[in-house]
Order: sequence, then C-alpha cells, then structure tokens
Amino acid sequence: MKAAIQLTGVSKVYKDKKAVDNLTLSIAEGTVVALLGPNGAGKTTTVSMILGLHKPTQGTVKLLGGDPGDVRVRDRIGAMLQEVSVIDGLKVSESINLFRSYYEKPLPLNYLLKVSNLEAEKDKMASSLSGGQQRRLGFALALAGDPEVLFLDEPTVGMDVTSRQLFWDTVRAMAGKGRTIVLTTHYLDEADSVADRIVVINNGKIIADGTPGEIKSETTGRVVSFVAGPTVTSDALYRLPGVTDVEWSGRHVKVFSNDSDRLIRALVEGKFEMRDIEIHSGGLEDAFQALVQQAN
Repeated sequence: MKAAIQLTGVSKVYKDKKAVDNLTLSIAEGTVVALLGPNGAGKTTTVSMILGLHKPTQGTVKLLGGDPGDVRVRDRIGAMLQEVSVIDGLKVSESINLFRSYYEKPLPLNYLLKVSNLEAEKDKMASSLSGGQQRRLGFALALAGDPEVLFLDEPTVGMDVTSRQLFWDTVRAMAGKGRTIVLTTHYLDEADSVADRIVVINNGKIIADGTPGEIKSETTGRVVSFVAGPTVTSDALYRLPGVTDVEWSGRHVKVFSNDSDRLIRALVEGKFEMRDIEIHSGGLEDAFQALVQQAN
C-alpha cells in the first residue's frame, strides 16, 4: 500500500533533550493509527513534525509524498490539536465558513455542524462555547477541507458521552471512505475500538507496533481475575507457574499469565480461597502499562 506518511531516521532535539530519537515510521493510506505513549514520550512532537509545524533536527518527513509545509499538501490534510483556540468576534457558523474558504473543495456547512453536534450553537459566539463545545468546533474546522489525512491529538477531552459517540462514528465513517487517520489519546479503550494499528512510543522511540490484538496478546497474555480470600497473598500467587504480574484492587486480584489453563489448575490444586473467577485477555491499557514498564 502507498504510504500517506513516511518518517525516516527522524530525531528532534530541544537544547539537551532528545524528544524524538531516530524514529522511522510508515503509515499506509486508508489506515487508522493510534500513537500511544506516556506524557513526554514524543507523540506530540512527532505529530508536529509530520504537520510541518516543527522541523526535524535530522531525518526526513514526507506527507502525502511531499513536503509537509507545501501549500498543496496542506490543502489535503486536517488537524485537531490539543490546544483549542477560537477567533474572537465570530459566530460558530462564521468560524467554520472562514476555514471552509481556505480549501478548494470544502465540506458543506450543514454537514460540519451536524457531525460536530453544533447545530443548536451555530449562531452563538465561538468564544462563548464551553470547553467540550470548543473541542467539537475544532473537529469541524479540522474536517472543513474534506481531508485525505486527519490528525487528532487527544480529540475527545472534555466531550460528553453523546458527543464522543458521534465523534467516533464520524471518524469510523471517514476511515471507511479510505481516509488516513492518525490519533493520540489517553482513552485507550477508544484506541482499541477504532484503530487498525497501535504504535507505542516511549522516550522518543517506538517500543511496540501492531494491531490492537497483537499488542495485547504479545504483551499481557491471559488474565485470571477473582475475589481473593484473606489467606491469598501476592507472594503465593507469584510462585505459581507462568505468572508474570499480579494487580490488586481491594480483594479483587488480576493474575497475568502466559498459560491460563496451567494457572487455573495450580490455583485449584493449591486450594486458594477465591470466588467470581473470570478468564480474559488483557486489555490494551494493561498491555500499554506493561510495555512502558519494560522500556523504563
């Protein structure tokens, strides 16, 4: 598949800190990719370089085959960044129309108001919107030019449940039409449900890259969870075969294992006090935490 985004040997240094470290990454057209990582991992810096907002200290960045700063490339992309700013003195509909005027083939105003759930606010001053409404306005502005590549940096922060659901429905519809979408989010359940591919960055380097299913299965294996009796201890659980991690929440315990069948047999044979037993694959959040801990 043709690459919509190509980073080759990219590094970014601020004074004595290397925010991105020799990163090579190719993102195919028509895919949804989630860039995940702890705060300060280099995600936002990477997105900023892809957008042409910052130049790499070394390496090359290609966006839709060209220079991210080229106006012909910019006409084909949209971005919703973390920092929300509105233009004073303009209504919601006027703000959207202003951004529509920047593009050759903009999406209709009514459509943008609908997918951002701002139809009732179209005649309000943009500066009077709540934080969540301003995020939704930012989404409308990012979509204004019907972009081939859409960047979403922590997009649903401050959105209510209804707006968040509409937002992801719209993103999935765009992905279904072959758009390339790159997102960062701390809501890992959202990344798990919408992304084709997960790229985990830590200390400016890629530490994992695969489908959500691959990331989860390779990192966490299976999880046996149960409510433990008072005699059950972490030390006893760690001595069981195949146990890789133990997490407690009150008396509810999650035991991570690369062989859940063997673990269950050992728990039963060891006569551990337990009830409400469940066996399931580790979630993306479990995998993410394990990856970051292993890398540090």
